[in-house]
Amino acid sequence: MSEEFGPTFITVTDEDGKELVLEFIDALEYNGQMYQAFFPAETEGEEPDEDEAGLVILKVIHEDGEDLLSTLDSDEELDAVYERFMEALFSEEDEES
Repeated sequence: MSEEFGPTFITVTDEDGKELVLEFIDALEYNGQMYQAFFPAETEGEEPDEDEAGLVILKVIHEDGEDLLSTLDSDEELDAVYERFMEALFSEEDEES
């Protein structure tokens, strides 16, 4: 995804009803499933929340002709996809230097 026009942000609502603004980082396909990675967006004047500072990975689910984002089903799935994102992100950094 090109950053020619700046970063892409989305707003999601967590299970507690709290809205989170996330910055899109990357997308990848793993085992036939599409995943997207985000970082929590920093809001001016707010201190970053330590619990929300890491990479957020969501699964893209096609339902009724729409793409929806969902949490992953298991820790094993999360670990495997997280590793793929880390490999992709670090290989891109190596290519840029």
